[in-house]
Amino acid sequence: MATQTATKTPWKQILDEGAKAAQNAKRTVVPLDPTKMGTWQVVHRPPIEKGAIIQGVARARNSKAFKTHQWKEGVRLRKALDAVTHGQNIFVYHNIRTNQVVYSLTRYLEKNNVLKQLMYHGKKTVPATLRKDMWAPYYSVHFTNSKVGLRAFHLLREFSKQRQLDPPREMITITENYLAQKRPRDPEEAEKFDEKYADKVGWLMEKKDRARAVMDQKATSVADISAIIAIQEEEIHNGFGVYRRGRISHNARRRRAAARRKDAARATEHDERISKFEETLSTDKAEYKVIKPEEISDSGPLEADSVKILWTDMHDARFAQSWPVRVVHGELDLSRDHVMASQKRIEGELLASYGFKEREAPAN
Repeated sequence: MATQTATKTPWKQILDEGAKAAQNAKRTVVPLDPTKMGTWQVVHRPPIEKGAIIQGVARARNSKAFKTHQWKEGVRLRKALDAVTHGQNIFVYHNIRTNQVVYSLTRYLEKNNVLKQLMYHGKKTVPATLRKDMWAPYYSVHFTNSKVGLRAFHLLREFSKQRQLDPPREMITITENYLAQKRPRDPEEAEKFDEKYADKVGWLMEKKDRARAVMDQKATSVADISAIIAIQEEEIHNGFGVYRRGRISHNARRRRAAARRKDAARATEHDERISKFEETLSTDKAEYKVIKPEEISDSGPLEADSVKILWTDMHDARFAQSWPVRVVHGELDLSRDHVMASQKRIEGELLASYGFKEREAPAN
């Protein structure tokens, strides 16, 4: 008859595990918003273990190979953090001088992403580099489905490019309101201005003025996001963003399976990198945990198929003629740096609810 032997756990190991469990129970959990961590110095230069093997040799911390390896690890860590909420958020910034509008999937602006969206309309219309002091937060859009968010991001950039390449004629036509705004205050200069534009109402603007008119996208951007959300309502009703298994060829089925395996491997790699970063940051008294923003939001998670728009100035929402019912409006908190802040804490009654229905004034 076979006998079964039980392995004995050393008493010291049992004590160590018990002490570790008690220590973990006392630690407080500190939630971290992955959308805000991209600009942190500890993310750009994550800590590297002492004596880590880099290119087959243990490198010194002041060596060029160590610094390059640390920078590459920071790039990989930012990609892993961005993948947590990829497609669920769209952050919109505007230029305080030209009113140009750019869209970003990250809370912070990236130089290459911004410059690719700026189109050439003449001399001095595209900056040589990204000046963060010239770009201010405009509004942010938050979705519950990443596929719907990526679709909206694609349409926003497509509408912006189409309007700049083929602007409507009324946008670049000289009107009475345009002349009233441009007329100089000096009486002599105003008289010359009136003589120059006396019979040019209805003409096209000059090249420089056309460039300024087309670059001003603050009002059209709000109208675009309102129209896109309305368009997506019909797409969602028709099944957009929902996986449907249909009859496909054998080769297409193999390609889909390979893509799923690749995505799963990438997601596993990102999770391991984030878990390692959390362990590095955690101490005996605090445990840092990277979670999704809706899990720590003051207003709670969004309902299914709802869209939340947070404004720096709530009055900018009036640039749209109407808003779909599933849109929730809110305010952005003020931020001292150039990164878009989170939602402003709600105190008292709501200023607006679904469909941007304003609070009614009390009767006297």
